[in-house]
Amino acid sequence: MINKNGFTLIEMLVAIMIFSIVIGAISEIFVSGILEQRRALASRALLDQASFCLEYMSRALRMAKKETVEHCLSEYGLNYEITDIEPGFLGLKFINHLEGNDCQAFFLQNGQLKYKKKIGTLEEETLNLTSEELEIISLFFNLSGQSQEDNLQPRVTIFLDIRGKDALPEQKPEIKIQTTISQRNLDVKYGE
Repeated sequence: MINKNGFTLIEMLVAIMIFSIVIGAISEIFVSGILEQRRALASRALLDQASFCLEYMSRALRMAKKETVEHCLSEYGLNYEITDIEPGFLGLKFINHLEGNDCQAFFLQNGQLKYKKKIGTLEEETLNLTSEELEIISLFFNLSGQSQEDNLQPRVTIFLDIRGKDALPEQKPEIKIQTTISQRNLDVKYGE
């Protein structure tokens, strides 16, 4: 007697189909996990660079000094001023007393955050604060307390919208950040 305990063609096709479905589902989970990890790493890198920029700006803006000789800002007694830094590019101008009382500014130009030092001197220089991997979509400053008549401590609120420049659209994280910085020194009228 011959033993006929083998598999039929139908049973083999059903087993292969089930195996293919299980392997396909596992592969999809694996691929989506890798994509999510890339997205998370891109978001983390974006947040790290944005944090660096904001910390750098905060440190400089906290050290702003009141205008006393009208060589940097447009009028006596101002701490900060929103003005044209480069033709067509608005930015925030101030005097940093920790760096030799030189005129400095932060502004947005061609998707990059720029830092201009020693404005109006022969040593004037412009530095990029953001890497080429980032694109600043928008940068706005809101000033409060910059007038001598309002009895408020000068404050700058920064609104920043940043996006990564990765090749794949789903890996372009975007964050919106807002922070407020007040001047470190107490704002009092000169002569009082």
